[in-house]
Amino acid sequence: MNWYIGVLKKYAVFSGRARRKEYWMFLLFHIIIIFALSIIEGIVGSNPVLTILYMLAVLLPGLAVTVRRLHDTGKSGWWLLIGIVPLIGIVILVFMVQDSQAGDNQYGPNPKAAAATA
Repeated sequence: MNWYIGVLKKYAVFSGRARRKEYWMFLLFHIIIIFALSIIEGIVGSNPVLTILYMLAVLLPGLAVTVRRLHDTGKSGWWLLIGIVPLIGIVILVFMVQDSQAGDNQYGPNPKAAAATA
């Protein structure tokens, strides 16, 4: 849960780098929360208002952590736009599962190395 809260604290921080674990843990909790809200709204029988509000609230942090993850692999955040193209957008998934670029890059120091020394 700390990974999820950490991403929310960096609400609109598009600079720097995000570890693979930070990205995937945020995505995991994001999916769990959407699933839980959907179940609650299904039981209550209401429109998916809470789910939509939640998704709008975490849209910006989700984009920010994705851009920081791309930075961690040495790619520009503009690569995110390739996800718009059907089938070719799978490249983004490949970038998300890649390991961090070793050492410092143009986007900052390696967060994996910083965590190892701490």
